[in-house]
Amino acid sequence: MKILFYSLVLLIPLGLDAQIFEVSANRKYREVFVDTDKFGVEYLDVLENSLLNMKDKTLRLKILNDLGYYYHTRNLKKSLAFINQGLEEALDLENLYWEGKFQVSQGAVLLRMEELDSAEEALRSAMGKIPEEESWLLYTNLGYVYERRGDLSKAFEIAGESLQRAEEHQDSKGRAMAYSDLSNLFWKQGKFEKGLEYGLKALELFKKRGIKDLDYDFTFHVVGNNLIALGRYDEALDYFNASVEIGEKYGFYNNLSDTFIALADLYMELNQFVQAQQSANAALKYARLLENDFMIMRSFLALGKLQNTLGEFDNALEYLLECIEVAKSDFGDKFYLAHAYKALSKSYEGKGDLPESYEAFKIFHHLQEEVFNAEAGQRLAMLQTEMDVAQKEATINIQQARLDQQKTLQVFILILFAVLIFFLAVLYRVFLRKKSYSELLEKQNKEKEFLLKEIHHRVKNNMEIISSLLSLQTAQIENDSLQNIMIESQNRVHSMGLIHQNLYLGENMAAIEMKKYFLNLGQYVLETFGASERIKINCVMDALDLDIDRAIPIGLIVNELLTNALKYAFPENKIGEIDISMKESGGSLLLKVADNGIGMHVDGQISGTGFGSQLIGLLCRQLEGKMHLIQEGGTQVFFEFHIQHAA
Repeated sequence: MKILFYSLVLLIPLGLDAQIFEVSANRKYREVFVDTDKFGVEYLDVLENSLLNMKDKTLRLKILNDLGYYYHTRNLKKSLAFINQGLEEALDLENLYWEGKFQVSQGAVLLRMEELDSAEEALRSAMGKIPEEESWLLYTNLGYVYERRGDLSKAFEIAGESLQRAEEHQDSKGRAMAYSDLSNLFWKQGKFEKGLEYGLKALELFKKRGIKDLDYDFTFHVVGNNLIALGRYDEALDYFNASVEIGEKYGFYNNLSDTFIALADLYMELNQFVQAQQSANAALKYARLLENDFMIMRSFLALGKLQNTLGEFDNALEYLLECIEVAKSDFGDKFYLAHAYKALSKSYEGKGDLPESYEAFKIFHHLQEEVFNAEAGQRLAMLQTEMDVAQKEATINIQQARLDQQKTLQVFILILFAVLIFFLAVLYRVFLRKKSYSELLEKQNKEKEFLLKEIHHRVKNNMEIISSLLSLQTAQIENDSLQNIMIESQNRVHSMGLIHQNLYLGENMAAIEMKKYFLNLGQYVLETFGASERIKINCVMDALDLDIDRAIPIGLIVNELLTNALKYAFPENKIGEIDISMKESGGSLLLKVADNGIGMHVDGQISGTGFGSQLIGLLCRQLEGKMHLIQEGGTQVFFEFHIQHAA
């Protein structure tokens, strides 16, 4: 079955095991029981509702075929209606491929409605219309037609052909189905060991696919039948329970009826007659829901056999006569019809009606001979031998192909190894050249780094000389205002010198770690003003590296703010604290300098000559930043610099 990924086709009903229809831009149509089996029992209703708004004609054909084929597990008449509608639309579109697909589905349904001739006609008409690699379902159902007719040799032959096609096209699903059909046919022939072998092969292939579908479910049933015949009842029960679990999950009424019939036989073998009665009743319930006379007939047969076992021969006769009535004279499956007359013979014998028992047994014997006559037995044996030989030849061919592949692989590996050695040799030579070049570059880089550090060292030394000259000049000035100006200038020079000192002393020649820089700068300014004992500088921030073009102006700004705070925020030797922090946030640098001093004048201007304020303004504009003042419990100055413009 296939499931549509189609935009807004329908609403998903609550309680589904998985969504069947989903929105998808490419409108991909996924195959259920091929791509996935994560669906609940309502998936056919959901699929049917999708037809109401379906405009894509090819997509309609896909959905109609899926509805037709998978409804045959629940309602044969409804199934056939969908198939006939789809076949009519395919003919109108002159779509030969979909005409063939619908004829295969039609054959599968007609087969289960016991219209065997019509089923064969539909299936044979589909031949040549669908690709051979997709023909496994066609041949599977054609084999069922001959099996129902009692022609097991022909059914066996078709199953063998189906297996051969599947192997040619490396179709794992087709191989699994062929093995499953052969397992069922071997069981009917009484070759239970062989039937079990092929059934387990089929299950192994189904499990590798990872999809629990209708045919996987049926194969559990077939394996269970063979295990019952071999007397391995506990194992058979496990396989039947697995079949029931899948059947109930997806609503596979046909398989459920089939498996409950087998469970009734199993419980009779175990003398668990209550469970046998319950299983037979369940089989009849699902057969009636399906309206399948074949399954109804077999359910009555199971009930009749149970009553025979219990010695209730009148009840047995009632069930068995109804079983034969449902089968009618044109009933195709002589295998089960023979079993019905055998059970009927036993019922008459139990009642003491020997003439009727004898007549029923004669019919049983006649039907048995039609199914298992000497000619059919010889043909089956010959077909089995041919298939075994073909399988062995296929195995030999596969082994030979593997040997050829190994030889080819060995040659390829040798060539690859030679190419690899050559490539490694070339790489080694390149590596040696690269190593030599890298060593040269490393040497040059070290020389450049040394020269760069030396430059920063000399700049720092020059800054220190200027600072010292300013200090000497300050000592000769008696005017306090001029002396303060000289001290401030000395601090500014020192703040820039610290930048170069950090560069030549640090490992990173391109950036300065600002937290360490702020602490060193603050300590120097405190010592300059002799305020180390009463003023504490806090620098609460994470390590942050800045390039020299941003570090110098920011360092000067902080120097001015520290100087201003020490001069005016803490008069009369007051004790206080100054906080410095900086961080990156949203593409900006956020700088904060705050003190807990007496605050600024009411006009919001920094005290002093005004040069420091002008300098801060100029540096802020250079960095394309913004400054904010807050005067609460001291003075707080905030700066925001855009990183992308701060170079």
